[in-house]
Amino acid sequence: QVQLVESGGGLVQAGGSLRLSCACSGRTISSYSMAWFRQAPGKEREFVAAIPWSGSTYYADSVQGRFTISKDNAKNTMSLQMNSLKPEDTAVYYCAKFGGGASYYSANNYDYWGQGTQVTVSS
Repeated sequence: QVQLVESGGGLVQAGGSLRLSCACSGRTISSYSMAWFRQAPGKEREFVAAIPWSGSTYYADSVQGRFTISKDNAKNTMSLQMNSLKPEDTAVYYCAKFGGGASYYSANNYDYWGQGTQVTVSS
């Protein structure tokens, strides 16, 4: 059984930064491919960034160059450093473990999810 717990959300002004963390318990995160998704009110859950077990990274076009995903295998955590935040980044952010499939971009291919953490960016 895998448990994921996000932290680090909050309220920040446009142009500011936040760092989200996802703590993984039950198994070692080093063997997993992981990702961040987000969901704004009234919208579908959307892909933000992924970090496969190999260490390569993938980003949504909307966050490329502003967000950085990383894993700390020693601490069994994953992080999302978010810089130059915009009001349109406001959403609940979820970490997820990849369960298999052809694409890291589809939420349907993830089998474990955290409870989410709220990020609000004011203009």
